[in-house]
Amino acid sequence: MEDIARARTRWMLVPFVDAAKRIGLSPNWLTIIGFGLNCVAGVLISQGQIFWGGMVMTCLAMPLDALDGELARKTNQQGKFGAFFDSSLDRVADGALMLGLAAWFISINDTTSAMVTVVAMMTSFMVSYTRARAEGLGIECKVGFFGRFGRFLLIAAGLLLHPAHNYSIVVMVWLLAILSGATAVQRIVHVYRETTKL
Repeated sequence: MEDIARARTRWMLVPFVDAAKRIGLSPNWLTIIGFGLNCVAGVLISQGQIFWGGMVMTCLAMPLDALDGELARKTNQQGKFGAFFDSSLDRVADGALMLGLAAWFISINDTTSAMVTVVAMMTSFMVSYTRARAEGLGIECKVGFFGRFGRFLLIAAGLLLHPAHNYSIVVMVWLLAILSGATAVQRIVHVYRETTKL
């Protein structure tokens, strides 16, 4: 799903990639700026500014996350460190958003949802980790129906629908925990099958 979405929306990024190239921004700097904006979104969410945190994440941070890779391709700056750096900050950015949500749930005395948010963070990390570890073993592991793009859409919907639908955040974190966990299990099963072939 991620590859299809990226291919179909690449044309929308061209003017922004060209602008970043003209002003001399490097892909790594775009990665850092996007990461910082996700942290800002996490802080806003923790303070109860759910909608505005969602706006920062959806309209600013995530587009930059797509731009850094395109800029690297356009300027021939693709490299192993850039890919590693981007993936590493992506995980921390995901954590910042989830911690912001957990802090907000705690502030409104919803400890159950706070715990589910922590589980959602763990399972989301497992989706990424299982793929990275499998590829470290030389096994392609893109299986699973709920990757990072799916997580982005679900989190964006949950945040932006609040406060019009107060339950949207609770539903979002439960779905995030369940779907991410199921995808991590899919990948574990896939690697098991690949490593036990006769």
